[in-house]
This record gives sequence, structure tokens and C-alpha cells, in this order.
Amino acid sequence: MKLEVRGISKRYGGKVAVENVSFTAESGEAFALLGGNGAGKTTTLRMILGIVERDTGDIQLDGTDVRGMHFRFGYLPEERGLYPKARVVDQLVYLGKLKGMSKSEAKSAVDYWLERLDMSEYANKRLEALSKGNQQKIQFVAALIHDPPCIILDEPFSGLDPINSELLRSIVQELVNQNKILILSSHRMDYIEDLCGRICILKNGTEVLCGNISEIKKSYPRTTVKIRTEHDIEPELVQIGAQVLESKRNGYLIKIKDATHAREILKRLAHLDISVDHFEIVEPSLHQIYLDRMGR
Repeated sequence: MKLEVRGISKRYGGKVAVENVSFTAESGEAFALLGGNGAGKTTTLRMILGIVERDTGDIQLDGTDVRGMHFRFGYLPEERGLYPKARVVDQLVYLGKLKGMSKSEAKSAVDYWLERLDMSEYANKRLEALSKGNQQKIQFVAALIHDPPCIILDEPFSGLDPINSELLRSIVQELVNQNKILILSSHRMDYIEDLCGRICILKNGTEVLCGNISEIKKSYPRTTVKIRTEHDIEPELVQIGAQVLESKRNGYLIKIKDATHAREILKRLAHLDISVDHFEIVEPSLHQIYLDRMGR
């Protein structure tokens, strides 16, 4: 299954929200849509879902325009959209029925997902009685209850503690393994790098980088070095022209000019008789690539 977004644009009066954005998301692979606040991510996602009508461009799921296909999508919005005064089980069953499920099918799916997320004890509580993180988990259930082939998650890890973030991450990976189409928008670059095969970064409504994450990383020059040492060597690093990106208790992450520069640094540290436990030229992380393309 394939979701194709081709040349979509959206304007609000004279303001450009999204301009000529194109990408393809396929089943069995998570796709990440990234960008800063106001970059056009949410507008793009809402155009895919038909919540916002696109001005130009095409959006097709397996060769068919997505208009009228809302039942084939699951959507977790960045801003919660559930009913705070309603009981959790009642509104989840109601939302399942809106997606074409029978009451018994919806109730069975709700029971499964609440148990899966360790939320069964909250089934008969009002949503407003739940913590922010647990409300996020209920919103996650609402996106998955009807077993859609295409799932869009906008900041799914927002408000979650590390344990629940890892739980949702593992479920997202399972959904990918089930050949779902997964589109993620998140500022958690570590999870994006772990889960997604391809990305599209937006800035001011336009694409600044799209493609396979591995290929993008290979195309970037290796100008980052990881050094592990118990010594304070920051003055020496600065003196020889390295930019210290991170300074931690047991080492440094630095930016260099090229491999020759790295050898010069290692030679100088040896000359000063500074013990170095680890010295590695590393490929750039997605976090570093993102900062580079967004202008830090």
C-alpha cells in the first residue's frame, strides 16, 4: 500500500502555510514529517485527512484520491480532541462506531487496547480525571480502534514519561511490522531515527530535505568526533580549532573540519600526554542534520 502526496499547497489569504510539498509513504515503513513550529506539518497532515481542503496538488492512497476515505485513516492530533466529561469507554466505543464498527466490535477493540496500554482500570472514568499522559494514551487508542491501514500520529509521545514513551514506541514498531502506513510528526529525533526509514523536513511550508535517512546521513560529511576522557581538554580543543558541541562528565562531542583535522587533534592530545579512552569520527545524527537544515 502506498500514500502519495504530490505538489500540495495551502494558503490562508496571503499567507502561505504549505507550498508544493511532495512525498510518498509506504506500508511496512514509518515515514517522518518534521519541522519547527509553524513549518506546515499539521496543515499537511490535515490535508491528507481531508480536514483541510488543499488548494492544489494530489493525495492518493493506492492510486485513488483520498477524499471520502477517512475511515481508512487513524489520526492522533497534537491537540487532544476527546470529550473531558465523557467516560473513556463510552467515547471510544462511539468513535469506533463512527468508523463503521458495530458496538460489540468497538467494545472488544476498546477492551483490547486498554489492557494493552495498562489502562483498563480507567475505562469507566471521565477523561478529565486522568493525567495528561494517560489522556494521551486514550487518544492513541482512539486512533487505532478501527484497525486502519494508514495511521497518522502528530506528536504521539507528548506528555508521556519514559516508560510509556517506550511502550508507545514498541507499539508503533509493531504496527509497522503489520504493514501499516505510519506517518509520524515528532520532535523526538531519537525515536524518529529508530523507527523511520524516510523523512521530509519542512521549513516555512516548503521542503528543505526529503529522502532515506541512511542515504541522507551518508551524504553528509563526517565532521563530528566523540572523545571519551577523564581530563578537561576543552581549552586544548578550542585552541586547535575544534567546536565543542557537547561537554559531558566523561567526554566531548566536537565538530571538526575534516579527517586531517581529527588526526591533528589526536596527535596534539598524545603530545600533551592526555589519556584518551575513546576517539571516534561518527556519522551525523538526525538531530544534528535537522539543526543544520533548520538553521539551528
